[in-house]
This record gives sequence, structure tokens and C-alpha cells, in this order.
Amino acid sequence: MATLFLVRHGETVWHAENRYTGSSDIALTPLGDEQAGALGRWAATARLDAIVTSPLSRARRTAAPAQLATGLPQTVEDGLREVDFGIAEGRTLTEVAAEHPQAVEEFLSRPATCPLPGGDDPVTAAARAAAALWRIAERFARSREDAAEGGGRVLVVAHNTLYRLVLCHLLGIPLDEYRRVLPGLRNGAVTELRMRPAERRAALMSYNVPTSTSN
Repeated sequence: MATLFLVRHGETVWHAENRYTGSSDIALTPLGDEQAGALGRWAATARLDAIVTSPLSRARRTAAPAQLATGLPQTVEDGLREVDFGIAEGRTLTEVAAEHPQAVEEFLSRPATCPLPGGDDPVTAAARAAAALWRIAERFARSREDAAEGGGRVLVVAHNTLYRLVLCHLLGIPLDEYRRVLPGLRNGAVTELRMRPAERRAALMSYNVPTSTSN
């Protein structure tokens, strides 16, 4: 078994303005840096075995304090990059709706079946992220003798929409329900997922737990 601590990166400028931030590489705000620091303090006592991040700089920057606190290197996993939001990249949903009202209406009703035009297919993105998480779990899984401790312990820093899609994928929840069933992850908050690679079983232990009051 392996325990993966899934963390959304810190706040970015676009998040502060409620703009969709997918494949674009956007810097953290000062608050985002504070959230990264809080994650580093959490990591210092979390008994981690590894740190894995999305290739986007906002995720790697968020993981940097944890790397300093633990002495563990960052491993970049390309399968953890965020979903591309197509016509919504860098824009608010209100701005997109003004030009594409039907597309936004369909997206809000069935966000996985009817993603915003020009972006990634959410079904494909969920499968891509699941494959990445299983690779991580397989690499750091420990024997049943360590099960009481949750097996290998890995901090994984990536993205809000990708995480909600992959959690639905792993837990058997229809992907079109991801926005309703799994509210948006707080920046820097921790979601604990236990994975048994040999059995292809995953269990959600906690969701969206802040590491500080700034999350």
C-alpha cells in the first residue's frame, strides 16, 4: 500500500482574479508563497518518503519548501499536468459565457461530457492522471506489514480540476459529477488517498484539509 497526499498548488494571480488556469504556466501570488510555506511546515513532520509534482512551475514552487524541510528531491510527473481549458484559459467563466453562452451552459450541466471548446478531454485527462498516480503508488508501495502506517508516504503537488477528475475516476463516481460531488480544492490543502496497486483499489481517507488558516 501507498499513501498519497494530494495537494493543490498555491494561489496564482489568475486564481485571485477567478480566471481559469490550466496548461498556462502562471506564477504564485504572495499568498500562494505563504501557502507553500505552510505546506513545508506540514511536510516537516509528515514522515514523507518522496515528493512528486506536476511539471508546471506553480506546482514545483509550491513543493519547494517541503523539499527544503525534508531533504527529499522533487520528481516531476508529466501525467499530473493540469487540464487545458481551451477558450477559457486566462478568462473568467462570465467572460466566456458572454461570447459562448450555449457552450458554457452545456459545460455547467455536463462538464466532463461537454468540456469547453478547444481544451482537453476530461475523460482522457482523468485516465492520464490515474495512470500517473498508480505509477507513483507502485514505486513507493510497501508490504502489508507496514499497512498500519499507510505504507509509503508521498506528497503529490498538482492541480484542482485534474485532482477532482482523477478522484472520481478512481472512486467510481461519474465524471460529470466532479464539480458537484467534489467542491474545489483549497490552495495548499491536503487530500489523503490510500492506494493498493496490486489490487487496483483506492480509498479516500480525507479531503481538502487545510495546513493553515491561510488556505
